[in-house]
Amino acid sequence: MIPASPRRVWADVRNLASHVEWMEEAVALRFTSDQTTGVGTTMECITRVGPLRTKDLMAVTEWDEGRRIGIRHNGAVTGTGEFRLRRRPRGGTRFTWKERLRFPWWMGGPLGGLIGARVLKRVWKRNLDNLAARF
Repeated sequence: MIPASPRRVWADVRNLASHVEWMEEAVALRFTSDQTTGVGTTMECITRVGPLRTKDLMAVTEWDEGRRIGIRHNGAVTGTGEFRLRRRPRGGTRFTWKERLRFPWWMGGPLGGLIGARVLKRVWKRNLDNLAARF
């Protein structure tokens, strides 16, 4: 739960460049498209989890203003991601983050994905705490 309205949370989250401020694994982000919001936006994100460092190539595939952002990952790790915002009945915002990722053979393939999922779940929990702390 984020102690702010979905409108306030969206105003922050829609600024994709700011994600490196609250995502611990995101070292740097550079847009590779002229646009920086909406479907068709593309970017490179240098990602570091422990000793592993990779370039995450991403494209925004869904943009439901005020509600949802969908991402396609095209780097070494491939898959999809989604942020979804919903108003909570008693105030604040329910922010959900889903990822479906596939790891390459040199990261252990499916087994690496199982191990990675456990590690990333903790990383993303901290990220969500960092996001909530911005409000």
